[in-house]
Amino acid sequence: MLQALPLSTPNRNLVRLTIVRGITWTGFLAAIIFGIEVLKFQLHVLPIISVIVAMGLCNVATWWRLGRPLAVTDTEYLLHWLVDIAGLSLLFYYTGGSTNPFITYLLVPLAIAASTLPWSYAWIIAFAATASYTFMMLFYEPVPQLASAELVSGIQLHTVGMWLNFILSGGLLSFFIFKMAHALRRRDLTLSRTREAALRNEQILAVATQAAGTAHELGTPLSTMAVLLNEMRHDAADQPQLLEDVELLRRQVDTCKQRLQTLVANADRRRLEKPETLRAIPWMESLIQRWLVLRPDVHHQLEIVGRRGQPWIAVDTTLEQALINLLNNAADASPEAVVTSLDWNVEELIIDIRDHGPGVPMSIADQLGDTFISTKSKGMGIGLFLSHATINRFGGGVSLYNHEEGGTLTEVKLPRVSAGEQP
Repeated sequence: MLQALPLSTPNRNLVRLTIVRGITWTGFLAAIIFGIEVLKFQLHVLPIISVIVAMGLCNVATWWRLGRPLAVTDTEYLLHWLVDIAGLSLLFYYTGGSTNPFITYLLVPLAIAASTLPWSYAWIIAFAATASYTFMMLFYEPVPQLASAELVSGIQLHTVGMWLNFILSGGLLSFFIFKMAHALRRRDLTLSRTREAALRNEQILAVATQAAGTAHELGTPLSTMAVLLNEMRHDAADQPQLLEDVELLRRQVDTCKQRLQTLVANADRRRLEKPETLRAIPWMESLIQRWLVLRPDVHHQLEIVGRRGQPWIAVDTTLEQALINLLNNAADASPEAVVTSLDWNVEELIIDIRDHGPGVPMSIADQLGDTFISTKSKGMGIGLFLSHATINRFGGGVSLYNHEEGGTLTEVKLPRVSAGEQP
């Protein structure tokens, strides 16, 4: 099995240098073969081929080295560029020196080094490239055909060579600098997402701390309400309509007490436990039924769109609470009509929650779920924020759209898991 290449910046740059070196020396080899066979250049073939073969072996060794776990340093990267300049100097020495139209290719390592190496190392490359060019002005093996040969009538070979060198240099510089800029953009994006995640985690921690304190404080009034409702049930024994209302209130109080007890008892344990893998359809139906106990005023419809197979999903109580928050938002917008549909494909489960309310204001659409912003006049945005954070933690996502027929469509995507698999 091949080992993955390291992904640090010097390693990435050395990978690109290896690619640039391979393209460059392959092009030089083709140009020399063309000059010898077609243009009948009188060259010292043995040392020229030896230099090209040596650079090819150097490239193979570099690629092998990149497969090792040892990280590339700036000093090692500098040495590779010095080896390239040395190889170019030897090649140009035997092919006309400063009269070779490709001599300005020495600007390529200089430009790339200035973009990727520390200031002092970039000056070393500049000095080496300048010294090489200066040396080639005084000492070199002349190639008379470079000055006198014509490829076509009126176009000197030297001019064509300069044109080809411009194309090669421009293409390689564009490739290298584009890749480097792309890597910088990706790094900035990663840092930005990391900062946003850290800020979100801080906000979640603050909310969780307040929630724990609030849960403890709510225990006493809920217990008092439960006692009073039991007494009211006895008093309303001969009033069926009132008794029905009292029973509804008692069930809702019991649900609140159960939720608070679960929150307090399992807060620490839940962080250590893995989510449970359940069948998606029964889980969704059960979730909707529990929610309707809390929201008896809502007219809700559940649609199972997918009919092939039986999807499984990883869930815990935090995911259930996230979906209940989204259902509550839809119910607050239009309690007379909320439709939830469940669909799936090979990779993910799709839950759509449709309401018929006023929709999402475009001015805050991009910020919903990223911070405490609410579409409700008295809302704080905490529920939507926590729902986003929870579903993202499960590897899913939440998207809100303005439906073409009015209202808001909330789309939740969650990854499917295999039966019995623990994520």
